[in-house]
Amino acid sequence: MSESSEAGTPTLRQVVLDCEDARALAEFYRQLLGFHYRSGDEPPADGMPDPRGNDWLVLCDTTGSPRLAFQQVPSLPEPTWPEGPRPQMLHLDTTVPTETELHVQYERALALGARLLYDRSDDADEPLYVFADPAGHPFCIFVGN
Repeated sequence: MSESSEAGTPTLRQVVLDCEDARALAEFYRQLLGFHYRSGDEPPADGMPDPRGNDWLVLCDTTGSPRLAFQQVPSLPEPTWPEGPRPQMLHLDTTVPTETELHVQYERALALGARLLYDRSDDADEPLYVFADPAGHPFCIFVGN
């Protein structure tokens, strides 16, 4: 059963990211965050068609709760944040416990295909990196609790 913060309010189920390649973006976040596919959304065997991967995929956390979904669209202009005509409309925040882990996750994110947008890793109060995922959606990794 889902929990709400107050009786009679909706419960946030998941964040949905539009993308031009749902499977590729789902794989990026699956590896980055350690999530797993909702039953039935797993990648097909090599050479087999991937109808779900061409439409809608869901990633769940270790408890089985949906966290991220990916909806394939025919075209999606990439945000130009921090400057330009297309601002980010949403971004994901993720945290790590230490600056050492921040640097480890920096390397992991780049190796998985992220692109660095902003480096504030030397900030004494809240060190962070802002990346773009392979589809261009911004996300942050910062030291926090």
